[in-house]
Amino acid sequence: MPKTDLTDAGVGAIHYGQIYTRYGAWTTSTLSYVAPETAAKLVKANPRDIIITNTSENVEDVCKAVAWLGDLPIVTGGHATVIRHDQDPKYLAYWFQSESFRKQKRALATGTKVIDVSARQLAKVRIPVPPLEVQREIVRILDQFTQLEAELEAELEAELEARRQQYVFYRDELLAFPEAGGVRRVSMGDAGSFFGGLSGKSKADFTDGNARFVSYINVFNNIAVDLARDDFVRVDPGERQRTLTRGDIIFTGSSETPDEVGMSSVVTQGLAEPTYLNSFSIGFRLDNPDLLDPEFAKHLFRSTGMRQQIIKTASGVTRFNVSKARLGKVEFPVPSKDEQARIAGVLDDFEALVNSLSEGLPAELAARRQQYEYYRDKLLTFEEAAA
Repeated sequence: MPKTDLTDAGVGAIHYGQIYTRYGAWTTSTLSYVAPETAAKLVKANPRDIIITNTSENVEDVCKAVAWLGDLPIVTGGHATVIRHDQDPKYLAYWFQSESFRKQKRALATGTKVIDVSARQLAKVRIPVPPLEVQREIVRILDQFTQLEAELEAELEAELEARRQQYVFYRDELLAFPEAGGVRRVSMGDAGSFFGGLSGKSKADFTDGNARFVSYINVFNNIAVDLARDDFVRVDPGERQRTLTRGDIIFTGSSETPDEVGMSSVVTQGLAEPTYLNSFSIGFRLDNPDLLDPEFAKHLFRSTGMRQQIIKTASGVTRFNVSKARLGKVEFPVPSKDEQARIAGVLDDFEALVNSLSEGLPAELAARRQQYEYYRDKLLTFEEAAA
């Protein structure tokens, strides 16, 4: 069942690759379908059957199982095995996630680049089968754990999104200087000069580099350049390339969408060694370094007002680009140094709060998943009855 056979209607079908990426322990509906004539040639899975994968790139992922709990038979294709049984289907699907099963599959797996546990090998797996009422009670408990984990994830993500929106609101409020508010505005073309990044570099130059450079991804993802990244490029002795300095403002030169073009990042720290700019970005250096506090500038050029100006400079159809000439017409406000420092301090505090939540969310979820896995394995570990 190649992916090209999958359709939006017909007979329900579960592709083995989807079991890894799109399904949990059980499902009542399929994401894909196949034509009836295609389904007639494939392996059928009846309601309550388990579909388990046979191949993966690593032994930890191989043999992921999903219980089919829909009302009608469906089909599956290669690299998957259907297990027909008379146990509780969700109990079996949960058990196939347990350490008890993982130990057995490691012993049965073959291969190096592609790991395989065949249907014949799966038949050797010994599964604990307590009474059905015990299986159902275990399922009830694990379903509750799964629901609690999903609710916690939704709550934490909603909290993070609320804090992001709050930061954006206050940033835009603090950086929206009215035209008649006494804050002068300066065009980038009048305030400084633009410069390009590394040119004439091949893939090999980035494989065996001897100098640091700031990548496109670094600029796109960070309002302040991340100087801890280990991005290197080869720069030969005597090669004329402009190096970055504290206060430089960097813009991404192109994007697939106009909304993401010209994303900015600012060098807010002194550089301990020569650092270069990639060729897909545009650098900007103020003639008077004291005009903008770098800590203020990093927030300013990501604000909605500035982004609207920058986006208007983009041109293109399938890919959008900004140029030095068009960026030169963009105007930015220049409040007093004290006001810049005050605004930067407020926004830094907000940003720190958002970042702490961003870091804490995965840690909190990981802790809950470990807790879930601990109790799941406890519930699914049984002493084998004497023969």
